[in-house]
Amino acid sequence: MIRAAVLGAAGYIGGELLRLLVNHPQVDLVAATSRTLQGRQIDGVHPNLRHRTKLTFSSEEQLPRCDVLFLATPHRETMRRMPEFLEKAGVVIDLSGDFRLRDTDAYEDYYGTPHEAPGLIPSFVQGLPEHHRQALRTADRISVPGCMAAAGILSLVPLAEAGLITGDITVDARTGSSGSGAKAGAENLHAERSGALRVFAPTRHRHEAEIAQATGHTVRMSATGVEAVRGVQLLSRATLAEGVDERAIRSAYRSRYADEPFMRIVAARRGLHRFPDAKILSGSNFCDIGFALDRGASTVTVIAALDNLVKGGAGNAVQCMNVRFGEPEERGLEFTGLHPN
Repeated sequence: MIRAAVLGAAGYIGGELLRLLVNHPQVDLVAATSRTLQGRQIDGVHPNLRHRTKLTFSSEEQLPRCDVLFLATPHRETMRRMPEFLEKAGVVIDLSGDFRLRDTDAYEDYYGTPHEAPGLIPSFVQGLPEHHRQALRTADRISVPGCMAAAGILSLVPLAEAGLITGDITVDARTGSSGSGAKAGAENLHAERSGALRVFAPTRHRHEAEIAQATGHTVRMSATGVEAVRGVQLLSRATLAEGVDERAIRSAYRSRYADEPFMRIVAARRGLHRFPDAKILSGSNFCDIGFALDRGASTVTVIAALDNLVKGGAGNAVQCMNVRFGEPEERGLEFTGLHPN
């Protein structure tokens, strides 16, 4: 059994980690920490876990040594405390933004503060099995991408690697309210969020730096909050290289993802579900990708969708754990999503 613990388990990502780990047949969940809820039953905060576990929240001081420690801790704080976290487990899987970017100047630019542990950055492997599986098999330090970054990287890297797109990429992202976390401010009150299409990052969303790092292209990203609770959908537009057609794009995706258990290329030419829709992915670890060509303008629009809390966070982290510990990659992640919901 894999002894696992979650640090920062009271939030949405922490709760999703608990849901997946409690149901994982090869995991012994030994601790879930919270600074303010020590001693309280987990299902008091995460009611979907009623009768699934009797575990209570513990303090960080009570955290036992474990095989894998999942960090659902805040940006900026995580880098300061990483040395102490590394002493708690053989494998650390970080879901904060602090070790996603390799360039410390880019980190300071997008996060507004100098990086406090630059020497640790090279030791982290990006937690995206579809692109870093071999390195993850032996990685002891793993940094999981941001939710919108994961969708952008998974949908755009195959085209960039194959030389099918040129120039800058524009990314228009839409995300549900859970992406703001369990302690979001007044802007996420029901009265303010319901029915809204709120552009909260018209330029320079920090996930654009992750997508740029992975693709090698300049990325210009905007993000809008939509009424959904879960889900991310990205529309990315890029100029096609000369001579690139629909067949070449389809071939690039299929050759890259043919054997990937959680990647689906949505290629229907008609019908209600001919493009990726995050709604049908709720609770699942899938990422769906589709595309459309504007032949007159020699551009491609790539559509990607995933559940921000699963493939965009906790599910991706558990998938990385499975790879690292030699478990079947789909173990504990078999849920297919709901339709209708």
